[in-house]
Amino acid sequence: MELGVFSLSDIFAGSDDTAESRTADITAYGIAAERAGLDVFGLGEHHSRHFAVSSPAVNLAAIAQATSRILLTSTATVLSTLDPVRVYQDFSSLDLISHGRAEIYAGRSAFVEPFALFGHDVHDLDSLFSEKLDLLLRLRDEDAVTWAGAHRPPLRAAAVNPPMRPDLPIWAAVGGTPASAQRAGALGLPMALGFIGGTLDHAKRLISLYRAAGRAAGHPEDQLRVGITSHFYVGESHDAAIEEFFPYYQRYLSPDTNDGRGWHVDLAGTRALAERRGALMVGGPREIATKILDLKAELGVDRFLGQVDLGGLPRAMVNDSIRRFGEIVAPAVRKALDS
Repeated sequence: MELGVFSLSDIFAGSDDTAESRTADITAYGIAAERAGLDVFGLGEHHSRHFAVSSPAVNLAAIAQATSRILLTSTATVLSTLDPVRVYQDFSSLDLISHGRAEIYAGRSAFVEPFALFGHDVHDLDSLFSEKLDLLLRLRDEDAVTWAGAHRPPLRAAAVNPPMRPDLPIWAAVGGTPASAQRAGALGLPMALGFIGGTLDHAKRLISLYRAAGRAAGHPEDQLRVGITSHFYVGESHDAAIEEFFPYYQRYLSPDTNDGRGWHVDLAGTRALAERRGALMVGGPREIATKILDLKAELGVDRFLGQVDLGGLPRAMVNDSIRRFGEIVAPAVRKALDS
């Protein structure tokens, strides 16, 4: 089971953070994740000034230069609004720089801003994503691509440079809609499921739909890999972790700091969501290890990534969380799975 962390690069309006300081912090967190023994570091993409990173491949390339082992992935690439040829080139270049460690989480977008910015109609979201995902996969899998679609000029025997290795992982990022899970399964792509609310039972339903669609399309079981992403913090103890994390979690989700998006959370609800079957991965090392092992035992999850730096969490808290994850939680999980 692969274990790692990721950032969405949010900039909390009430802090002293800037795009420059967040960029430096995120680079340091990627390096720290490798030093702590984690397997994967991910970086999200956003197109408003509430976030620092709009081009994950660029930032991940900086991390690649200071690391040698950790896998580097977008979490997620907003494929609906981007040119798949350029996405292909960016991540093929990252793969060369990192000596074969690049991956792509391809997502539709949870925000409307990139559609206006790149000249697309948000009402075309589903057709944009389907068409662009098809082209991205064709570019990865074929040496010369002839292709036509509704949202982009056609390609005729296009050999795009630099060539991408044919096994570069492209995951389908799924936010929670059944149709998205079924599409990922039908295509035989690994699914990265955002699990930020509810219980294991909710995630289990979506994963079952994904695997059923994959089997129906004739894909082998070992191809239908599942990753989970969740809000995350490892404290010294369960109670201490919740108390420390809650103020940052509360303001991260609050509509008051998200232009009306999000929802209000209270401490009691946060404690409930952090219980063993809840989506919130916040607790002491023992509790987090148990919850990750539950993901494996109940859902057959192959990868877990925790969102490590949300809501203006102080650098010291983020670094302590990464260290505890890599040095205490990950070894406990690996030992349990190996026994």
